[in-house]
Amino acid sequence: MVLTSYFKKFFSSSETSGILLIMCVLVSLFIANSSIAESFQNLLHSYVGIESIDLKFSVSHWINDGLMTVFFLLVGLEIKREVIEGELSTIKSASLPLFAAIGGMIVPAIIYFIFNHNTPYAKGWAIPMATDIAFSLAIVGMLGKSIPPSVKIFLAALAIVDDLGAILIIAFFYTDSLHWINLGICAGIILILILFNYLNFKNYFYYLIPGAFLWYFMIHSGIHATIAGVILAFTIPTNIPADVPSPLEKLESKLQLPVSFFIMPIFALSNTNITFHPGMIDGLFTNFGAGIILGLVLGKVIGINLFSWLAVKFGFSELPYKSDWKQMGGIGLLAGIGFTMSIFIALLSFKGHPNIQDEGKFAVLVASLIAGFSGYLILKYSKRKKLVLSDYRKQYHERF
Repeated sequence: MVLTSYFKKFFSSSETSGILLIMCVLVSLFIANSSIAESFQNLLHSYVGIESIDLKFSVSHWINDGLMTVFFLLVGLEIKREVIEGELSTIKSASLPLFAAIGGMIVPAIIYFIFNHNTPYAKGWAIPMATDIAFSLAIVGMLGKSIPPSVKIFLAALAIVDDLGAILIIAFFYTDSLHWINLGICAGIILILILFNYLNFKNYFYYLIPGAFLWYFMIHSGIHATIAGVILAFTIPTNIPADVPSPLEKLESKLQLPVSFFIMPIFALSNTNITFHPGMIDGLFTNFGAGIILGLVLGKVIGINLFSWLAVKFGFSELPYKSDWKQMGGIGLLAGIGFTMSIFIALLSFKGHPNIQDEGKFAVLVASLIAGFSGYLILKYSKRKKLVLSDYRKQYHERF
């Protein structure tokens, strides 16, 4: 299969911005443990917006529910493009991320449950189920040509499904109430967007305007607003003659730079702001910390690869083009970067218990570092080993 040029550009920018993202993580951790930590927290929790139309949120809220919706929009556009004409255009290739994501949610939750059932920490069962799509894609982007493009697309699709699953879990298990009128309005707007697609409206502004209203009512419905970005992306048309840029292609090209070099760095600065306290290391060796770390590090890689293997074994799916199971193991580890979504679930799970929340955030941070570093090394090593074997075979044939 041929990787679309737009996905190549996306991962090229991810490779470059990955370094910037890591720098922002380090800066954020430094700020959180410095004399300006309180001032930075006050900034993140300060409210801005228009109160008269219920659009006054904290700066942190604007970043996570506003800017990250644009990120999800971009990734959703790329996933749709690959489904229509690229690496995910067959049922077998498109189904694998779905099976993998299901396994990557079920197994971590089971591991956490084994450690924490019948304890005060039991309600945090969903913490290790999430994948941080921004950080996982940034790291896989930094791998450059070390892995096939199809493997990168697989991770992007897997992370999208995983995050949608986490959003639904938050909506049904961690949301105090759903606002059904707003959800009904969202459904109506989605129907309008589908109609625009059916009528082949070619200007993407026809989709962005209803999309803005979709985001507004989604954020007031009780469901995480970033899902609006994915839904909007799936309604924007791309299946028109290849020699004519589609609305999807035009919008994707406009979003690449601001997402890679503004939205993701801002996201990293605001969400890695973790203050270290005495005793946090001890918390890693409790049932609570072990459930989170083992769930994210082992649960993700086991669940993703077990369900993927079963799907391939029974003929439902096929491995990404030019990939192998070692690379799938590396991707499973990268999916263990729970970070922001896992931290968000930890905060929801233990409202009113700041000490438990801090222990949970620190465990998620440690697990994400282990998973990210291990996954990166495995994917790098798998490519190097293949090259060594290839060179050895070439020398053998030349000699004999």
